[in-house]
Amino acid sequence: MDYIFSLEFIYLIASITYILGLKMLGHPETARRGNLIAAAGMTLAILGTIFLYQGEVATHIYVLIGIAILIGTIIGWAVAKKVAMTKMPELVSLFNGMGGASAALIGLIEFQHYTGETLSTATILAGIIIGSISFSGSMIAWGKLNGTIKKPFRLPKYNVVNNAIFLVLVIFAAYITWSSSSSQLYLYILFFGALAYGILFVLPIGGADMPVVISLLNSFTGLAAALGGFLYGNMVMLTGGILVGSAGTILTFAMCKAMNRSLVNVIFGEFGNVSENEIENDSHSVKGDIKKTTVSDVAILMNYSQRIIFVPGYGLAVAQAQHAIHELELLLESKGIEVKYAIHPVAGRMPGHMNVLLAETNVDYDKLAEMDDVNPEFQNTDVVFVVGANDVVNPAAHNNPSSPIYGMPILDVENAKQIIVNKRSMKPGYAGIENELFYNQKTSMLFGDAKAIIQALISELKGM
Repeated sequence: MDYIFSLEFIYLIASITYILGLKMLGHPETARRGNLIAAAGMTLAILGTIFLYQGEVATHIYVLIGIAILIGTIIGWAVAKKVAMTKMPELVSLFNGMGGASAALIGLIEFQHYTGETLSTATILAGIIIGSISFSGSMIAWGKLNGTIKKPFRLPKYNVVNNAIFLVLVIFAAYITWSSSSSQLYLYILFFGALAYGILFVLPIGGADMPVVISLLNSFTGLAAALGGFLYGNMVMLTGGILVGSAGTILTFAMCKAMNRSLVNVIFGEFGNVSENEIENDSHSVKGDIKKTTVSDVAILMNYSQRIIFVPGYGLAVAQAQHAIHELELLLESKGIEVKYAIHPVAGRMPGHMNVLLAETNVDYDKLAEMDDVNPEFQNTDVVFVVGANDVVNPAAHNNPSSPIYGMPILDVENAKQIIVNKRSMKPGYAGIENELFYNQKTSMLFGDAKAIIQALISELKGM
């Protein structure tokens, strides 16, 4: 009884740290501390499980557990310390895939121990399906984000094929449960079928939709972990899984809203499908001339402005220009100019990417304005400085019903008095379409590497 109380009490404390940590992740200022608190709770739960286990355990099992924890800790620490901020989304996909794989492996190991128990068998098989989909899907997402898989791959009628495979998986799992089968062959057919579905599910998805698929796969992993907690009657696994699953689901809905997609379309529709004809039609609809500018002209414009809004995008992250833009911000403020950052929900390659990138440079959190809050302010802004952003500022989302991004909420930068866009080239963004903003009469294009351009702007402004 003392053992149960002690371990359950530890699980309760760990569960509280998860909830508290998740709450603190809701604000950049407390996010780091919240992450450490939740990690401490997880460490406490792991140690409690190992050392307060009541049954007999052979010594070599403890040795194997210790080795596994040591190897995992070293690899995780080394990877996380070295990864660049531009690579953070793919690291999240990789780690999330490991969570899904763990849930699937639990099911494969425990299946033989619960044969004939309907509820437990159904829980195990659901965990195998969801965990396997999360693992293989996350690996494909990782490949897409790091550039290994460069183009979407679509089978003929792929959405029909994918939905049929998923339906077969559910029916097959129901048959195994109903028949009380203990066949390992059936189990591994289900396992590999789920892996295949995860691959086919994510392969057709275009890069512009990666923020949504990452959030969705995160929710899958959380659900798979929760099923494991239900199977073992383990409160801390159940709590952690529910928190991850629900948070991932809420974030998925938020990303769907930000990208003008329904969740049903994400799961069952032609998710991320942008045809070549759509892109061609959209490109031909853009007319006008590109107006180039120089660093000197932009510096003069900024120097005599009263209000400036920066719009950071993935190009800022690629150029590692976050420190430079913060220095530019401080310099402008020293001249009495009001500066703010406009953050689109899907700026970068995953939710919160830009927030974390700018927080790394100690940008004041109050200067990071969300899309809904900052959009009404653009009309009273002297200069908008767009750095590496593309689709999230494309007016085609409002103006062109034939555009693939029509209806997508964007930052209304076209309402500003002057627009400066910094890009390396005229290459389209992830959606693969032309940006109407670049042809706006108020827009001037400042081509070049973001970090070099911003540093040059700082030098010019210092001399004024």
